[in-house]
Amino acid sequence: MERLLAAELGQRPRADAQRNVRRLVDAARKAVAEVGVDVTAHEIARRAGVGIGTFYRRLPSREALLGAVLADTLDEIVALADRALRNPDPWRGFRDFAEDYVGLRATSCGINDALGGQCPLEIDSSLTALRDRFRQLVERAQEAGAIRSDLVWQDVPFLLSSVIPADRTIGLRAGPEQWRRNLRIVLDGLDREPARSRD
Repeated sequence: MERLLAAELGQRPRADAQRNVRRLVDAARKAVAEVGVDVTAHEIARRAGVGIGTFYRRLPSREALLGAVLADTLDEIVALADRALRNPDPWRGFRDFAEDYVGLRATSCGINDALGGQCPLEIDSSLTALRDRFRQLVERAQEAGAIRSDLVWQDVPFLLSSVIPADRTIGLRAGPEQWRRNLRIVLDGLDREPARSRD
């Protein structure tokens, strides 16, 4: 990712420049997870321990950096889906992916915002790949008789995104593990054999 960003500036980065870009990328990834895609270049530079001048000498723009960070994270999610597709048990592969996917959404407001359509950055190709993997995972599990056949694959991303609770409801505060409880309930609803072992 670092070389790609530097290439947008027409540069061949030196070793120290590459280290600075790596620090900026790491800082941006943490900032996006904690703050969301509205994080400023100044905040990213501060977290990376570099000046704002270094930020703009090393990177084409804040948007390019954040777009690269989000695309990189989405590529990781696609890789998790690919791993799930290699699992010989379609249900376990789907379940493992669902846990990873919802876990990332629950702990990263940047990814959750991006996947919820609230991202001004260009991530269409990554989203296309992710939609394709969702379709494959769901249809593979349905063909194996593991997921209810009355669903279309497009239902599943909506169901999984609904697992992440609001901070509060009816005067109750969601605990940090509430999403895991919600996910178990949703998975039981998808599973054609809800009594099967989750081990």
